[in-house]
Amino acid sequence: MAEVKKLGTAKLTYEGNTIELPIFEGSEHEKAVDIRALRKETGMITYDPGFVNTGCCQSEITYIDGEEGILRYRGYDINDLADNCEFIDVAYLLIHGALPNKDQRDEFSRDLNHHSMLHEDMRHFFDAYPDHAHPMATLSAMAVSLSTFYPELEDASIQENIDFKVTRLLSKLRTAAAFSYKKSIGHPIVYPKHTLKYCENFLNMMFWTPVNDYQVDPVLTKALNKLLILHADHEQNCSASVVKMVGSAGANLYASISAGICALWGPLHGGANQHVIEMLQRIIVEDKGNVKAVIERAKDKNDPFRIMGVGHRVYKSYDPRAKVAKQMCKDVVARMGTSDALLDLAQELEEAVLADDYFVSRGLYPNIDFYTGLTYRAMGIPTDMFTVMFAIGRIPGWIAQWLEMREDPHGRIGRPRQIYTGPNLRAMN
Repeated sequence: MAEVKKLGTAKLTYEGNTIELPIFEGSEHEKAVDIRALRKETGMITYDPGFVNTGCCQSEITYIDGEEGILRYRGYDINDLADNCEFIDVAYLLIHGALPNKDQRDEFSRDLNHHSMLHEDMRHFFDAYPDHAHPMATLSAMAVSLSTFYPELEDASIQENIDFKVTRLLSKLRTAAAFSYKKSIGHPIVYPKHTLKYCENFLNMMFWTPVNDYQVDPVLTKALNKLLILHADHEQNCSASVVKMVGSAGANLYASISAGICALWGPLHGGANQHVIEMLQRIIVEDKGNVKAVIERAKDKNDPFRIMGVGHRVYKSYDPRAKVAKQMCKDVVARMGTSDALLDLAQELEEAVLADDYFVSRGLYPNIDFYTGLTYRAMGIPTDMFTVMFAIGRIPGWIAQWLEMREDPHGRIGRPRQIYTGPNLRAMN
């Protein structure tokens, strides 16, 4: 890991005492105050709910500039990656730090195919879940269960033969996700095929049945590749932080990823695209599609209604991923040859948001969730699988973050502090 540039110190004065805190700068000129000695020197801690102003690590993986709408993986712009790569190229980039050459890509692809099968004993796990079980619950359980079938992941020498370990996780969780969907609709499971690529295999496992002649559509394959790339990593977000927090305790990769899946399940994180669809459906039913009324409701501080998929904790300009997702949504809908009232409503709503200074002045622009759910819906993927799709895309980012955390020379077990506000010492009566 490259060393940060040291800029000098900042002074903190309290009750007549002054301490100096080092200031350093990252490769994109992000500045930080090093407070590691703060409590030791002063007895004080920082107070930062949600850790929105706290840097927990140094990282070489993902760079975000929310004000300028920039997202890069390992230095590559997200738009360039979406236009020129397949998902497995980006997964390799995140995990290894460089895009694969032809030989590396071929080997990585072969490993993904080789490890795509689940242990046959794991098939019985799916039978134990009710048909209405949410696929995210199943996926999380399958992720941690993999460690019992492949205990060698506990080896301390995790850096040896990384591909063997991470391709197993990338490929098997994709298969488990498809199996959980088939279980939920009462269909027989579909095994992966060695003749199909990563995204083709997933679509085939989702939609092939013994009574149809499903053929993987290249337009849908392209869309899925792009959508997974857009979701592959997003710096120190909630689920990535959970993966690293669990991993900091020495937990294995599967256990850490399982925890990340649970964090992603939350409606304020990975579940947001599902809520966009539900919101659009309510607008059609309850508001009769009246976009003007919806905009006024969103601006009313006394109305709890919010436009889902608009605004982002990090981005204060147009989410760069949303531009790609919007175009893919249009391409998929056009390919399927069907009209979608929800898509028409979404585009009208987006235009109204972008034309209203209330939203623009507050940095409230459409984010990636605004269009991804509509795209998955057009592809035939059901609503309760949307967050699963997010998880499949995010797995390489979680792996990369976990590996970097394990190699961080400054790494420590995660242990935030608190400001206690409870009762003082009380005597027993």
